[in-house]
Amino acid sequence: MSDLQDKTLVCKECNAEFIFTASEQNFYREKGFENVPTRCAECRSKRQKHTLGRLSAAGKGLKETFSVNCSQCGKQTTVPFKPVQNKPVYCRECYQDKKAR
Repeated sequence: MSDLQDKTLVCKECNAEFIFTASEQNFYREKGFENVPTRCAECRSKRQKHTLGRLSAAGKGLKETFSVNCSQCGKQTTVPFKPVQNKPVYCRECYQDKKAR
């Protein structure tokens, strides 16, 4: 049985009270998180969306992919880098097979 109990915390963004449940505390403990949450769920969600939006706007969100034909089997695939001429590019299966040898 858990020794944890629900805690009432105050959000540093909106000053609203929120409950840090015993199960959330247990999750934090299992993951090794040492700090308790400082924002309520709504403010955390807004902050995450804002941060993801900034990353995407800066070009760091989604990476560009390039369509290529595998140098080994000829299958069409996509890779997250611009292929260099005269260098082989492999599909996932052929790359894994080549790596295992």
